[in-house]
Amino acid sequence: MKNLCIHYVLRLILMVSPLSTIAQAKQTETLEFGTIPAYSIEVTYDKTSHIIFPSGIRYVDLGSDYIVADKAADAENVLRVKASVKEFTEETNFSVITEDGQFYGFNVCYSNLPAEMSYNLATAGRAVSRKHSADVQFEELGSPASLTGLLMETLYRNNKKEIRNIKSDSYGMTFRLKGIYVHQGKYYFHIELENDTYVPFETDFITFTIADRKVAKRTVMQQKALDPLRSYRPLLPVHGQTTERNIYLLDVFTLSEGQVLLIEAYEKNGDRSQVLKVKNSDLVRAKPLEKLKLKL
Repeated sequence: MKNLCIHYVLRLILMVSPLSTIAQAKQTETLEFGTIPAYSIEVTYDKTSHIIFPSGIRYVDLGSDYIVADKAADAENVLRVKASVKEFTEETNFSVITEDGQFYGFNVCYSNLPAEMSYNLATAGRAVSRKHSADVQFEELGSPASLTGLLMETLYRNNKKEIRNIKSDSYGMTFRLKGIYVHQGKYYFHIELENDTYVPFETDFITFTIADRKVAKRTVMQQKALDPLRSYRPLLPVHGQTTERNIYLLDVFTLSEGQVLLIEAYEKNGDRSQVLKVKNSDLVRAKPLEKLKLKL
């Protein structure tokens, strides 16, 4: 009877062991395949290291209290990092997600004299960046942010004029809508502001508002502000005899009868603000981006 029990135990071990080995092998293979190589940097207590990213910083997570990090003042794509504890001996890490949808990992060691104090990932090139990063999908975009960034970049570089009759021309300024594009439930608005004078136009902000075009005096109840999900470039001044362009991303919407979309460019400390009026017939003629050739 004792030998019979041992026989059954041995059979059970032989049956279970191969399955366990296969499961462990599959798990190991999956994790290795998905590994993102991390950058290695050194930090110190008395000096600050700076990392320049290709895009604005959206999220930072620190692996321990040995280090502190935050965005540099007035610089969305620059991260400051330094040690909060002198001569810590254990390696730590931190992670960063940028507005262009890239995830970066960093391994951090302490050094009294770091070999480098500043790092520029913006000039590393796409091949190097992709090796050390991964795409992140933002909920509000509905697709990987890197794809959205590529679409906006391609539209900006192509600089096509799809629309010819939507513009505002006054005070030596010309504000025009060059194109409306649509992709996966998002609008891409390509706008241009041209300064024919020698007086710089300091752009304060640009707004997108749905308004009743039949009412001359607009009120809060008669308007609905639309918040762009992102823009390709930051707001820049339009210097004398120059032109600035930008791409704005918004959720898809339509207008009811009697409504109009107002795109307004406001001048800081000035009264040369410009406004574009877009009808629903213009929105529904938006060009699809499915066949757009991306510059990878």
